Order: sequence, then structure tokens, then C-alpha cells
Amino acid sequence: MTAGTRQDPETPLPVASRLRTMTRAAHDTVDASFSRFDLADRDDYARFLLAHASATAAVEGVLVRDATLPQWRPRLRLLLDDLAGLGLAPPLPLAFDPGDTVAARLGALYVMEGSRLGGAVLAKRVFDGAPAAFLSARHDPGEWRAFLRTLDARGVGQSPEWHDAVAAGASACFALYATASSTTPVLH
Repeated sequence: MTAGTRQDPETPLPVASRLRTMTRAAHDTVDASFSRFDLADRDDYARFLLAHASATAAVEGVLVRDATLPQWRPRLRLLLDDLAGLGLAPPLPLAFDPGDTVAARLGALYVMEGSRLGGAVLAKRVFDGAPAAFLSARHDPGEWRAFLRTLDARGVGQSPEWHDAVAAGASACFALYATASSTTPVLH
């Protein structure tokens, strides 16, 4: 598409653009649920990490078993190291079932990889001296764009049901993180 032209309404949007649009409300809900944590406060930061750990362990546990997914780097180990740095044991993973298709797992991976972008911003809010390897695990240069290109390439010629499964997987992942945020334990 060249500058000044409009996309034909019959031409589907690339997968990444559709996902962004279809999951905007779920993304906003997760952002709002985690914004209650003051990352400059040690206890709030600990609860923030515990919530992420319970969800991240569940999602990565599903994603690591799928060798057909684009290359990605798990971050659970970094998260567990941060928790250990605060003297905390890892929480139990939540249950997560994005759907039994590669498309659904691609949607969940989209959320996980996209969260690196937000993590880079949040890392600046963490209290001085806090372990922050999880939030500081940014994409390598060009990595996010390469992932989006791969996602879009996989969507070429796919059925509407495939696209719906990708969106459902992303929505399930966002919902899991919203649940994790609302069920974080109180620290003593």
C-alpha cells in the first residue's frame, strides 16, 4: 500500500494489527489491574512479581512445549531470580488453556512478547536496588518487529477461524494476567 491510498475493505488487516484492535479492552484491563502496584514500594513490587510469576509460569509452561512457535526467550527464570532476590518463594502457577491450536498459542505468545515493551517502561519505576531482571529483559534490536512480521506472515491465507483463534489465545492470556493481579497474596 502506498502513501495516500486506502486499504481495500475486503483485504484483511495483518494479524498484529487485528490483534491490537481485538484485544485493546483486555490489554487496558490488565494495565489497569497492575497499575495499582507501586513499584517503588518493596511489598507492592513483591506482589507485582508474585502475580506475574503465577501467570508467566502457566503461559510459558504451555508455550515451551510448542516447537512450531517463532523463536522466543522465556523469562520465568529471570522472574524467579527476582523473587529470590526479595527472599520470596515462587507461587504456584495458575491454570492456563489458550486453546489447543498453534494459532491460539501464537496469540498468547504475542501477549508475552509484547509485555517486554511495557516491562522496559516499568523497570524505571522499581525501587533502588531492587532485583529487576524480569522487567529489564527487553527485546534485542529488531526482535519485536521481526516477531510481528512472522506473525503477519503466518496469517497470510488463513481462515477467519484461524484469526479468531489467535485473538482468543491473546485474550485468554490477558485474562490470566488480570486474574493473577486480582489474586495476589497479602505480604506480612
